[in-house]
Amino acid sequence: MVEVRRRENENSENLLRRFSRRWQSSGIGMRTRKERFFKKDFTKREKRIRALYRVEKHKEYEKLAKLGKLGEEHFRKGKIYQRRAF
Repeated sequence: MVEVRRRENENSENLLRRFSRRWQSSGIGMRTRKERFFKKDFTKREKRIRALYRVEKHKEYEKLAKLGKLGEEHFRKGKIYQRRAF
């Protein structure tokens, strides 16, 4: 936590400038940005479940394609709509 005390006869702009410099030098800003955009990797179990879901959907797609039952609602830029398995 960065703490800055106001000096005598110091205006708010200088106080804010000192705070900003201490905040940047402490590394809090960079750390919060990294944590904000950090994306957690999938666990082995989640990867396996997602892969099985993709295989199942691909088989279903091939089956419908052979039967000629595919409509426009199944396509999105050439791929099947995929919903999250969880």
